[in-house]
Amino acid sequence: MHKLLNDQPGEKIMLLGNEAIARGAIEGGVAFSTTYPGTPSSEISLNLFQMSQESDLYFEYSTNEKVALEVAAAAANSGLRTFCMMKHVGLNVAADPLMTLAYVGVTAGMVILTADDPAMFSSQNEQDNRYYAKFGNLPMLEPSTVAEAKEMAKYAFELSERLLQPVLLRTTTRINHSNAYVTFGDITPRKTKGKFIREPSRCVTVPAVSRQLHVKVLEKMAAAKTISETSDFNRIQGSGKFGIIANGVSYPYAQDAIKDLGIEDQAKLLSVGFSNPLPEQQIKAFLAGCDKVLVIEEGEAFMEEAVKAFAQEAGIMIPINGKSDTLFSRLYEYDPAMVREKMAAYFGIAYTPTEKLSTDNIPELPMRPPNLCSGCSHRATFYEVQQAAKGMDIICPNDIGCYTLGFMPPLSTGDFVICMGSSVSTSCGFSKATDQKVISFIGDSTFFHSGMTGLVNAVFNHHNFTLVILENDITAMTGHQPHPGVDMERFGLKGYGRVNIEQVVKALGVEHVSVIKPFKVKKSIETIKEALAFQGVSVIISQEPCMLYAKSLKLLTKRVFKVTDKCKDHRDCINTIACPSFYIEDDKVKIDADTCAGCALCAQICPENAITPLKK
Repeated sequence: MHKLLNDQPGEKIMLLGNEAIARGAIEGGVAFSTTYPGTPSSEISLNLFQMSQESDLYFEYSTNEKVALEVAAAAANSGLRTFCMMKHVGLNVAADPLMTLAYVGVTAGMVILTADDPAMFSSQNEQDNRYYAKFGNLPMLEPSTVAEAKEMAKYAFELSERLLQPVLLRTTTRINHSNAYVTFGDITPRKTKGKFIREPSRCVTVPAVSRQLHVKVLEKMAAAKTISETSDFNRIQGSGKFGIIANGVSYPYAQDAIKDLGIEDQAKLLSVGFSNPLPEQQIKAFLAGCDKVLVIEEGEAFMEEAVKAFAQEAGIMIPINGKSDTLFSRLYEYDPAMVREKMAAYFGIAYTPTEKLSTDNIPELPMRPPNLCSGCSHRATFYEVQQAAKGMDIICPNDIGCYTLGFMPPLSTGDFVICMGSSVSTSCGFSKATDQKVISFIGDSTFFHSGMTGLVNAVFNHHNFTLVILENDITAMTGHQPHPGVDMERFGLKGYGRVNIEQVVKALGVEHVSVIKPFKVKKSIETIKEALAFQGVSVIISQEPCMLYAKSLKLLTKRVFKVTDKCKDHRDCINTIACPSFYIEDDKVKIDADTCAGCALCAQICPENAITPLKK
């Protein structure tokens, strides 16, 4: 049995933050769950997917976040407790239904998790999704610890049903990917089959209906504000004239800083967990007893601006600060040492930073830039495109996924990246705005997510570019989740369909479609040249399973290569494909037998045929 299905209230277990959230959803009686995977939220999906194989929980990997939210909205309006999860930029994709779903509401608990990524560990921006709650008139909860994340996930379903409104649960990477002990609670029984009751005056958002719904959503938010004022997730500890307001992971950092600075008798701390609507009256009362206030929040000045407005309304004239050149930045993650230092400086506390351990006698670690794995078929495809396009003035729009790393030299095939699916649509623009040859790249999961609409646009408007679809049979970058083109029987799972990319592309009207096997280098280059010569939209589908995925399914035949004495040290292998299995020893190129995947790409491009299989 999956450990998160264990019905033993009171049991204490070490969990990853994302596991704790999944457990909270189970305790909250979730019956229906949808997602498009995205770091730092992916492990929530994985655990719910695994639990769905052992229980009556429904779970699906949806085509994209918009679809995931719309599927979930239907379930939540059919009386089922529903959980929809995504990373922060995924909420941009889902924003269209989100804004109107706030008007429509739900008939059963619905929780929408948005996992923000301060410092952009695996994201193209670090937007602060607290503004979606304010923008969309949605209640929002923000956990400050792993244990609290579990409790909030459970409570969010109750709050949603009390308000008949979706609830946003906002996390950050530090909460998602931390480990802590969590105490299991009771599991609310799941209701797995509902009934939709027709209610056009609520569910059909024509203007006449929506005008009335806007009134109701504001009434719901007024009710949410009353709940926020007395919520256990908004709590004050300590007493004194120094006021500190914090949210999320900044709260435990502030707790530690107060203790480390020895100002427990001078400072009081307000932790804001129910952060939209903010507890206005509680904050005003908190401010009234302070001489000076520091607001600690990663990201934007969401709370700080509101706190200053509350102070102005209450006529409280005290210094309130958070974001500034000398205090906290709007950039990246915070850490305990930073919070301690800024707090001491702001409140004038004598503070001597802990002396750092000397590292003078420790050699500097070599830099390790992000790189495609040994044996990754994307490396072969990028190389082949560069060879086929020699002498051309090319633009290479790229997309979101492992293959984004194609921008790194020596492959250098990534010139423009915005968001999921943008490679296709921006290719349309580049092809019309310039006379350069446009060659774009997109993964199979991303193609299903949001690449198809751009391709339809290209066919209709008769754009001129070549799209390379990198079909590696899985959603690789976020941890090998399935997508509509995956053969689910490889996982031992039946009852799924499978969408053929080649058939889809042809059905969309693309006239020149070709398929390559990227580890057949010479033939692939010839095929790519033909596609590049075509006037109009051409599509190349590069088919080869993700090496790590294939290895996990035992689909790889172990084969290792070596560099023989024939090598003349041209180093084409290193200078053109830069596989991480290569290394230099005694000024000679060598291959690491432990990491070589046996793809034979290097053997095919070596001018002396100096790379051969290692017999043992």
